[in-house]
Amino acid sequence: MLGITKRAWSPYTAGIVVGLLQIPAFLLIGTALGTSSSYVTISANIAQFVDPSIAEIKYAANHLSGAKNWWQVALIAGIVLGAFLSSRLSGTPRWGHSPFWAKAMGAHTPARRYAMATLGGFIMVFGARIADGCTSGHGVSGIAQLAIGSFIAVTAMFAAGMITANLIYKRV
Repeated sequence: MLGITKRAWSPYTAGIVVGLLQIPAFLLIGTALGTSSSYVTISANIAQFVDPSIAEIKYAANHLSGAKNWWQVALIAGIVLGAFLSSRLSGTPRWGHSPFWAKAMGAHTPARRYAMATLGGFIMVFGARIADGCTSGHGVSGIAQLAIGSFIAVTAMFAAGMITANLIYKRV
């Protein structure tokens, strides 16, 4: 038993489980784990509802249908559901915001936190689409496939994360 009611899983166990998810993803759907294309799938479908001519744009048309596209949407739904269930089963639900984050970013009101989170999320998805994949796509799937571009992307992500963390921690 994995001990799903524990406060935290072993990172080794969790890493093995996530890594093993690559096998059914490749065998059943012919695609790797990743999430950033789901935003394009959802956006393209909403845009097509408003303006059917969106299907004439090749980038949007590639994301309008197919198991590969909706697999990522389902993966995000599973991540959200899994996080919720994990917090409930382990008895460690978190509500509100982190006092550290509010102090470091100066975001003490909900409106400011939501605005910063939305802007940060937009920048991350925009960068993920430019990099042709998100952190999970490059970090888990790309490296599992020994893709040179993924090694470069993950190195850049870790470097940027360390620089950003040092800048934030110095502010506090």
